[in-house]
Amino acid sequence: MRRSLQNMNDCENTLTPWERLQLIRLKERPTINDYIPHIFDEFYELHGDRCYGDDAAVLCGLAMLEGKPVTVISHVKGRNLNENKKVNFAMPHPEGYRKALRLAKQAEKFGRPVICFIDTPGAFCGIEAEERGQGEAIAKSICEFMELKTPVISVVLGEGGSGGALAFGVCDELAMLSNAIYSVISPRGFASILWKDASREKDACNMMKITAEDMLRLGIAEHIIDEPLGGAHIDLCKTAENIKEYLLNVIAEKSQKSIDVLLNERYTKFRKIGEFEIRQKEELLGKE
Repeated sequence: MRRSLQNMNDCENTLTPWERLQLIRLKERPTINDYIPHIFDEFYELHGDRCYGDDAAVLCGLAMLEGKPVTVISHVKGRNLNENKKVNFAMPHPEGYRKALRLAKQAEKFGRPVICFIDTPGAFCGIEAEERGQGEAIAKSICEFMELKTPVISVVLGEGGSGGALAFGVCDELAMLSNAIYSVISPRGFASILWKDASREKDACNMMKITAEDMLRLGIAEHIIDEPLGGAHIDLCKTAENIKEYLLNVIAEKSQKSIDVLLNERYTKFRKIGEFEIRQKEELLGKE
């Protein structure tokens, strides 16, 4: 993989979805903990869902963005095995989503924009997570974010996988770093379901249409944030600068709109995603 990554530096725009997936899984790729000092002037982390406990896989807090108070919600990835064990490999438990929703509702109360950073292979699917209501926590997050009366901006930093990502993906505008991916299921999960063969992850990845360009073309994402040639890890400062510039522009734009207009546009954004066909009943059942 190191050899192919070296080749990527020379032909970034020819990367396949599989190559991008390998790139964003590099241990050198910046995490939210790397970006925060470069994007925000101040950051104060808040903990706990006030119901069960704290979840290290989800980071939440208050920050200042060029003098403007905002609420930050993010998945957390580690750089090594010990860090990843601490944050459960960026796979949140239900209390992580409930903590995020608590901070989002607080932001609504005080009129602070919410910035969500997405970087997860998916929500944790262990028994304990299911016992504490994983599905309900994700569903409630999606439902509540849809009606949140303050601007919500989401940025996919790397992996945007499954319901774990969708919980933070209900927003007024979705942006993706140029090598990021966004999908309702991981390529490995896709291969396991479609072909009953997880080893065909690469085949699945290359056919799923999960890249930033795919999301922009399909109307799911509104903006692609450029990464340096070779990936975000090549120049952290430049990547953070690009993210910050985007956030400043979009928050200024969304903050000028009334809440009614904002909610209506958010609703419309999701209503127009996808296609459907109306067929005659005879076609569906077969002509007799």
